[in-house]
Amino acid sequence: MAETAIDVAAINTSIDLGPDGVTDHAPDKSKFVRVKTTLPKRPFPPNSARKAVYTERLIIRPLSKNDLAALHELRTQPEVMVWTYLGVVDKDVGETWRKLEQFVEGNEGENYNCAICERETGEMVGIGGFHNSMWSFGWPEIGYMFRRECWGRGYAKEFMRGWNEIWGGLEREGVEVEVDGRTVVRVEDGDGDGDDGGVVRVKEVVIAVTVEENKASQRVLERSGFERFLTWKEEDGGGRGMVKLPTYRYLVGGRKVGTAGEAGCSE
Repeated sequence: MAETAIDVAAINTSIDLGPDGVTDHAPDKSKFVRVKTTLPKRPFPPNSARKAVYTERLIIRPLSKNDLAALHELRTQPEVMVWTYLGVVDKDVGETWRKLEQFVEGNEGENYNCAICERETGEMVGIGGFHNSMWSFGWPEIGYMFRRECWGRGYAKEFMRGWNEIWGGLEREGVEVEVDGRTVVRVEDGDGDGDDGGVVRVKEVVIAVTVEENKASQRVLERSGFERFLTWKEEDGGGRGMVKLPTYRYLVGGRKVGTAGEAGCSE
């Protein structure tokens, strides 16, 4: 990790977008800043110790090898996979297994992805959570996918409520990490000393990255207390050229940042 000292003046709680709605650069780890914060203890608890969470219509539970067929069905729906980095369906069940393998018993210590199932039938209809390779801003990044036929039912927002219970319930520890300086919110007066040994103490953050055209996911995030704070461009992994990536943040255990999610929050 780079030993970049933090420039307090460079810590922004809002970002001025250019005329095309895009900031000047993608996350660059060589420019990350060192901060003190809290994060869930790592490694994460094994799947065997993770309890399922029940919402009104969903069960959010650990993934298992038995979910291979259902995950393959999900990952072979073009309407679903178009929103992923590669943008294409899995070519065979072997490719799906390589995705699932990192989340099942024995490999899950650095990951926390869950099966999302309908409570009434037990059928797996989606997947959601975190995995380590997604942390492009230095913070955990949440992602989810649902089968096409389940869109429009409010499952995504319901999953986010359940996931907040899971993530917020994990045991925390104080850590020093390097993160993109544009993501951070300093600890305010009354929450404790904002500076600790020359390293700034900041709020714990969760990040979510979307594609500009995926308005439905953006609405879910805003209604779940996330704030859109940054938009950047990246070369699409599926060969579709540069894409705009509206990016959101959420303060764990704290108030929502700003007011971006206050409008249009009715079901």
